[in-house]
Amino acid sequence: MQNEGTWTDERVSRLKELWSQGKTASEIGVALGGISRNAVIGKVHRLKLSGRPSPIKHRPIEQAPVSPTIGGGTATILALGDRSCKWPMGDPLSAEFHFCGKSAAPGVPYCADHSTLAYQPKRLKGGAA
Repeated sequence: MQNEGTWTDERVSRLKELWSQGKTASEIGVALGGISRNAVIGKVHRLKLSGRPSPIKHRPIEQAPVSPTIGGGTATILALGDRSCKWPMGDPLSAEFHFCGKSAAPGVPYCADHSTLAYQPKRLKGGAA
């Protein structure tokens, strides 16, 4: 009976095969008969097996919606004051990105128009407003 932690030529070959199929380290450990996930990862690194895509599926990054253009100016971050509306306008990655800049309503960082968009009334259970 072979030691469960021994890396035989047969186990290394099987590890390489399973790794190339995209199996996780945990799955490979089980398939090899009681090898821990960490032992598999360590062996993969020592063998310098090529990287592979993450098994985590990522959703494509969606562009942020463009802010509604309710009146306002074209204030840059440096032009905003304590009483300026800080509603973002446009795509932050664009050179045209700016803030509303109108006078902010008392106690909030937005003008009256943008406050109505930012602060929606709480909805009661069952969907009633």
